[in-house]
Amino acid sequence: MTDSVLLLAAYDTQLRLDAEAQGALARRRIRWEADDAGVGLELMVAVFTGRSGFISTGPLGEDPARIREALAEPSVIAALVRFGLESVRELAGEEGLATLEWKTRSHDALPGLHEALLAEGFEAGEEESVMIGRAEALAVEVPLPEGITLRPVRTEADALALCLAAEEAFEGDPANAPRRAADLMARLANGTGVEAWMALADGSVVSGGRLEPVPGTDFAGIWGGFTLLPWRGQGIYRALTARRARTALESGVTLVNSDSTDYSRPILERYGFTRVTGTTPYELTF
Repeated sequence: MTDSVLLLAAYDTQLRLDAEAQGALARRRIRWEADDAGVGLELMVAVFTGRSGFISTGPLGEDPARIREALAEPSVIAALVRFGLESVRELAGEEGLATLEWKTRSHDALPGLHEALLAEGFEAGEEESVMIGRAEALAVEVPLPEGITLRPVRTEADALALCLAAEEAFEGDPANAPRRAADLMARLANGTGVEAWMALADGSVVSGGRLEPVPGTDFAGIWGGFTLLPWRGQGIYRALTARRARTALESGVTLVNSDSTDYSRPILERYGFTRVTGTTPYELTF
């Protein structure tokens, strides 16, 4: 078996349902049945600070062709989407949801899922690459440009500054930053070893990202990585990634995963990381 096949198997069996649910206020694994023969999928539904929700489907198991056949009828895949929506709304309770992400993977190739999500009002984001590699390969010394310093996020002010810079980097809405900062502080306090780091130039955030170990697995994820446009190409993202990889190694983690844009993917590939699948977020705003 090739390394990419082995890594994808590790991703599916250890990681994909838990990778993005670590910082949740509440989360639940649930089973959806497509037919009376027991064909179905496991789902993870989660709710985070700021009334944001998350849905992820589990791996297709040992007989993916049978699952795809069961889901080929549009009404069946539509029922899966409605089941996910009802489940995450139930988990959110009276407070409700402001936003919801449904995470998909390209290697699932579920027929009609794209159309069913659009029909419920979701909007597809840009596909990213799920990259996996050895933590030790990333834990290298990377020189920083003159005047750049790295330090961890400790305070609410740090978190807000980081999230405002991230919104700028991704051409997002600054109004989202307070909600994202509150979520980040909750993740830092949840006791699972989450860290967030930022790179500063003259006291201003120019780059950042977080590390999220997944308890009970060999993995830690590097998430939210960004660098402001004028500062790209100077090794700052690589230095932040190396710092997070050293933390992962210190905690006993051996593998690192990342959902990477076309900008960060080549950086990880230079350190031996492998693209195991693609992932597309579908976003719904209530």
